[in-house]
Amino acid sequence: MANSNTPLVGLVGWRGMVGSVLMERMLAEKDFDLIEPVFFSTSQAGGEVPLLNGQKVTKNENTLQDANDIKALSRCDIILTCQGGDYTNDIFPKLRAAGWQGHWIDAASALRMKDDAVLILDPVNRSVIDKALAAGGKNWIGSNCTVSLMMIAMGGLVKADMVEWISAMTYQAASGAGAQNMRELLLQMAGLKFANNSKCLRKPRMACSGRNSRARVSYFQSPTAPNKMASAFLASSNVAGGKGWPAAS
Repeated sequence: MANSNTPLVGLVGWRGMVGSVLMERMLAEKDFDLIEPVFFSTSQAGGEVPLLNGQKVTKNENTLQDANDIKALSRCDIILTCQGGDYTNDIFPKLRAAGWQGHWIDAASALRMKDDAVLILDPVNRSVIDKALAAGGKNWIGSNCTVSLMMIAMGGLVKADMVEWISAMTYQAASGAGAQNMRELLLQMAGLKFANNSKCLRKPRMACSGRNSRARVSYFQSPTAPNKMASAFLASSNVAGGKGWPAAS
């Protein structure tokens, strides 16, 4: 771990949908001026750290490190990960078992219900975060995105005891599965565009819902339809895993 006053901060999952937005915010807020960032990769370790929006943000750590290397991770004072729950479940216990005492900041839900985890949403619970930090807390976990937005909007009303009951329903967005899943969804949508009956598309008043339905079924039954990332075809309003699709009639 770093001995200087500038903390060594490991960044994992910074290329994904969540991580890339975080990098943009850190650039805008000039957070990189306050840290020594170490960029980790699960696939391109050994390469040069790329520029972020044309800017060089590293100081001395200019090589991509292996995100699965416990020794390399253990050098960091802080690890900030947007790599997802599978990565957390694999790497976090190994790090702690190796004696790492640094701060773990995680966007995934894997550790949310652990007794030593503190959910971080500082506009709402900054006092809780400060208290946990003073008590030696080390595990800082992002809360559910929908609840976070709701509480930022309603937190003041809750503190003022003006809310008796809240009922919230949330549905997983495709973007929550990451960049590769979103790319596959776009490919599926492009495939659907050509699978649907072009004559129907040119004449919106034509009764063609049945034709389009059969075209969708035929497309999703095709072995060439992209479906490697998810167990279901996200581009269809009828979610099914492939074998359950009815035969086209």
